Amino acid sequence: MSGSRATRISPSPSSFVEYSTTCGSLLHELQRIWDEIGESDGERDKMLLQLEQECLDVYRRKVESAKKYKTDLRKTLDEAEEEVANIASALGEKSLILKLEKRKGTLKEQLLSIKPILEEFQHKREERMKEFCEIQSQIIQLCSEITGEAVTDKQIDNRDLTAKRLGEIKLDLQGLQREKNLRLQKISSHVRSIYELSDVLSADFSETMNEIHPSLCSSSTNSQLKSISNVTISRLDQAVNSLKHEKEQRLRKLQDLGSTLIELWNLLDTPADERKRFDHVTTLISAPVNEVTKRGSLALDIIEQTEVEIDKLNILKASKMKELVLEKQKDLEEIYKSIHIDVDTQTTRQILATYLESGDADISDLLSNVDDQILKAKELALSRKEILDKVEKWKLASVEESWLDEYEKDQNRYSAGRGVHKNLKRAEKARILVGKLPSLVENLMMKIKAWEEEKGIVFLYDKMPLLDLLQQYAVYRLEREEEKKRSREKKRLQDQLATEQETLFGSKPSPMRAQTLKKPLGQSNNSNSMIGTPTGRNVFTPRQGKDRKVSNKASAVAAAPVNYVALAKDDCVAHIDPAVSSP
Repeated sequence: MSGSRATRISPSPSSFVEYSTTCGSLLHELQRIWDEIGESDGERDKMLLQLEQECLDVYRRKVESAKKYKTDLRKTLDEAEEEVANIASALGEKSLILKLEKRKGTLKEQLLSIKPILEEFQHKREERMKEFCEIQSQIIQLCSEITGEAVTDKQIDNRDLTAKRLGEIKLDLQGLQREKNLRLQKISSHVRSIYELSDVLSADFSETMNEIHPSLCSSSTNSQLKSISNVTISRLDQAVNSLKHEKEQRLRKLQDLGSTLIELWNLLDTPADERKRFDHVTTLISAPVNEVTKRGSLALDIIEQTEVEIDKLNILKASKMKELVLEKQKDLEEIYKSIHIDVDTQTTRQILATYLESGDADISDLLSNVDDQILKAKELALSRKEILDKVEKWKLASVEESWLDEYEKDQNRYSAGRGVHKNLKRAEKARILVGKLPSLVENLMMKIKAWEEEKGIVFLYDKMPLLDLLQQYAVYRLEREEEKKRSREKKRLQDQLATEQETLFGSKPSPMRAQTLKKPLGQSNNSNSMIGTPTGRNVFTPRQGKDRKVSNKASAVAAAPVNYVALAKDDCVAHIDPAVSSP
C-alpha cells in the first residue's frame, strides 16, 4: 500500500524528476515516522489524501493564474490591434490593417511587434489633428467675421481624419477666404460712394462711418482690422441708399426753390446783380442727379439761404394780405370752437401762411372763400345747437348725479351744522334731475341718430363720437345701479345676521358700538368736524368718457378720426382751405 500511495502523490511529468525524488524521500521519511508512531492505515490514507488534495489545489491555482495572464495579454494585444485599426481607419491607411492580419508568433512577441506601430500611428494622428485644428480655427474666425457673432467651435470627428476630409475643409477655408475678399471689395466700394455723397451733401463722413462701425474709420490699410460682418455690410447698404435718397430730395427741393426764385424775381423785377448771388441754385434746375458732383453743392446751408431769400420776397408780397385773411380765419375757428368741433389751428394757419407767401394768392378770391366757409360753419352750428343744449343738460345732470351719490354715502348728512339745509335742497333738485336722466339720454341719442342719418357723418364732440359716449354712459350707469343693489343687499344681510345673533345669544352691543349709538345720527367722532358738500368724483362727462374703460357688457369705442367739412374746391384757393373738423 505504501507503494501505491507513493505513486499516487508523485508528479508524473519527467521534467520534474528532482521534484519527484524530493517528494519520494519525504514520503519515505513520513512512512518511517508513522511506523515509529504506530499510525493506523486509515489515518495514513486520510493524511495522504489530504496531501494529494493540497497538491492539486496548488496546481489548480497556478493554472488559473496562467490562464488569467494569458487572457490579459490577449486583451492588451486586442486593444492595441483595435486602436491601431481605428487610427488606420481614421487616417485612411487600409494597407496597415492587412499587415496586422498576417502577424505570427507568441502573444508576447506579437505585443512587442505591434507596440512601435501603435506609437507611430498615434503620432500621425496627433499631427493630423493639429492640421485639422489649425484649419478649423481659421474657419471659425472667418465665420465670426462674416456673421459678426461668436461662432461655436465644432468638435472634430476623430473617426474621420482622412486626407480626403482634410482636403474638404481646406476647400471650405478657401471659399471663406474668397468670400472675405469679395466683402472687402464691396465695403471699399460702399465707403467710396459714401465719401463722394458726403462730399456733395457736406455731411460728416467720419461720423457716418463711425456709426456704421468704428473699424471703418481707421486709416490703416490692414484688412484684418476692418469689420466684414453681415450687419456692417447691411448698414453700409442702408447708408448709401439713405444718402442717395437724401441727395435726390435735396436736389428736388433746390430745383423747386430755384423755380420759385425765378418766378418771384420776374414778378418783382429783381435786378440781375441780386440774382447772381443764387446762380449756383438756378443752374441746378435742369441738372440730372448723377451729374451733381460738386463739393457742397447740395449742402443744407445753401438750401436754408435759398429758403430765407424766398421768405423775404414772399413777405414783401403778402404782408398786408396775410393780416386780413388770418383775421377771418380766426373768426371761423371761434365758431367751430363754440360748437365743440376740433380745429387744427396751427396746421390751418400754416397752410394759409404758405399759400400767402407763395405769391399766387388772389386776395378777393381768398376772402370770398373764407366768407363762404364762415357761412357754412354758422349753418352747421345752427343744426347742432339743439343737440349741444341737451348735452349741456346731460353734463349738468351727470355732475349732480355724482354729487348725490357722494352725498348719500355721507353718514353725517343729517347732523346739525352749517349748510345742511342747502345740501338738502340741492339733493332734492338733484334727485329730480337724476330721475330725468334716462329719458334725457334716450331723447339725445335719438336726435343724434337722426342728425347723423341726415348729414351722413358722425356727430363728434371734441373729437369723440357723441353717440358712443352716451352708450358708454348708459353701460356705466347700469353697472353702477347693479353695484348699488349688491351693496344694499350685502348691508341687509349683515343687519339681518346681526339681529339674529342678538336674538339667539342675547349679545349686547360692544362698548365702541354703544358709544356710537349714543351719539346723534350722522355725528362723527371729531367734535370739530363740519358738514360739507360731498365732492363728485365719478362724474361721467363727454370729456372724461374718452378715458373710461367699459365692462364686459359693452366694449370701449375707439375715438374716430377727425372728419372735415366738405367745402367747395376752388383752383385758385385750394391750398388754403382750412382743415376744420366736422361734427
